[in-house]
Amino acid sequence: MTGSSKIEGSDFVNTPHLEVSQEAGRDFFMRGISGPVTMLNLLRFKDIADYSESPELGPRTPISGARAFDLYIAHTLPFLQKSGGSLDLLADGGKWLIGPQDETWDCAMLVRQANVESFMAWNSDAEYLAGIGHRTAAISDSRLLPLVERN
Repeated sequence: MTGSSKIEGSDFVNTPHLEVSQEAGRDFFMRGISGPVTMLNLLRFKDIADYSESPELGPRTPISGARAFDLYIAHTLPFLQKSGGSLDLLADGGKWLIGPQDETWDCAMLVRQANVESFMAWNSDAEYLAGIGHRTAAISDSRLLPLVERN
């Protein structure tokens, strides 16, 4: 799925969310999070991965978005671990038990970092970014929610 889609029977238009906006990034920093942060990721995959933005990473034959995301995870884990982070959960999704029944997420992921600074350092590592095209090729929509444990 690319572009916007209208939910049947409603005036709501669902626009895919693939990158952090400048406003959302600023709000994230303004929260003043100290200590560990866990990122809840909800991911929806493309049926066929689109490597048009990173043809150098693309396989010879078409692959699914789910397979492209697996390649992203394999590339990412060493950099995440080097930064002190961890992949605490990578799980298949589906339909909501409580929530819109016409909405599904293919995958849920929890990524933990020691602090916001470690998260930002990992996300700006040039070697990590060299493989981010696998994620771009894989994802048709996503949500990212920073979580902070209550004291």
